[in-house]
Amino acid sequence: MAVSGEKRTFVGKKSMKILRLLMLCLLASACTETGHEVWRLHGAWTLSHVEHPIGTEYDFSLEDEPTFCIVYDGDSLLYTCQLAKTPSGLVVVPVDKSSVTLIDKGGGELLYLEDGDPHPLTVGPDSVITIQRRGVQYTWVRADDIFNEWGPELRRLISDDLQHRSDAPNRYVLSARERRQERTIQGFTFLIGFVVVLALFAVYVALTNRRARERLQLQLRQIQEVQENRQPTVWQAVATVENSYFASDDYAALQRRMAGGQRLKADDWSEVERQLRTVYPGFTSQLRSLRPLSELEYEVCLLIKLRIAPKDIAQVLARDVSTISTVRSRLYAKVFGTKGGAKDWDAFILSLGT
Repeated sequence: MAVSGEKRTFVGKKSMKILRLLMLCLLASACTETGHEVWRLHGAWTLSHVEHPIGTEYDFSLEDEPTFCIVYDGDSLLYTCQLAKTPSGLVVVPVDKSSVTLIDKGGGELLYLEDGDPHPLTVGPDSVITIQRRGVQYTWVRADDIFNEWGPELRRLISDDLQHRSDAPNRYVLSARERRQERTIQGFTFLIGFVVVLALFAVYVALTNRRARERLQLQLRQIQEVQENRQPTVWQAVATVENSYFASDDYAALQRRMAGGQRLKADDWSEVERQLRTVYPGFTSQLRSLRPLSELEYEVCLLIKLRIAPKDIAQVLARDVSTISTVRSRLYAKVFGTKGGAKDWDAFILSLGT
């Protein structure tokens, strides 16, 4: 029994360790997903104050004189340079590049390892950090304007200079004028690219519309040829079917509903389409092949084919008579590419499928 109890205790401790490890992994994952939020030092900082143990203090301002600037790449790399700000840009003297490790000891206490050399570090309010080196406290203030404008250039310049430096440090000038010219060129390049893409899109739309018009004209010619080449006996048969349908009880019932302004439900429209296919087998397919139609346009065309008066169409579809007239004339212009009246469209619809 004692062995069993020890085994349970061992398993319990092991489970707790695994649970703690999983929690640490989840916490690390959450910190990684937040991206830049986990970086405490990322960005540019300029030296603003130095305090020696004997009480000597010095203040620095980038607006008045050259000072040191450190640029962090995350919390892992540190680039150091001397920096002078002038109306025409920045004067940069590269100094050093080093690896950085930031250790959180808890309770707000941080340890800062620069190339393995430990230094106490304090992150203060108002974007201020204090780093202690051999008893001397160096206070740095965040310089977002420099980092946002010149951060990548400073890191690249310092790295290249240290890699190829032979003797004394070099001085570099980052020109604000050249930066403005570069931005102008980039903006102009973007504008040209946008215009080119827009022109290509316009050409694509024009070609697509042209092919659609050619296809539509071909369909219209085919419809016309079928009608012109139809034998008199076929015309007589079509007329017989039409006369029979328009004299039927189904059509009389439909007309009464239309005259009464009664709205048609989905099942009613299905019945209307069925009756049309019985009399005009190719009408709906010819109609839909011409161009995409809205629901309103399609319903108007069906009712025109059924010889329903425009005022009754307006009542059934709960639209003004003027709206129905506009729909018909607009459809004619879309299909034929020329201006036409509502009656012109009616005549075309009546000719389809016969």
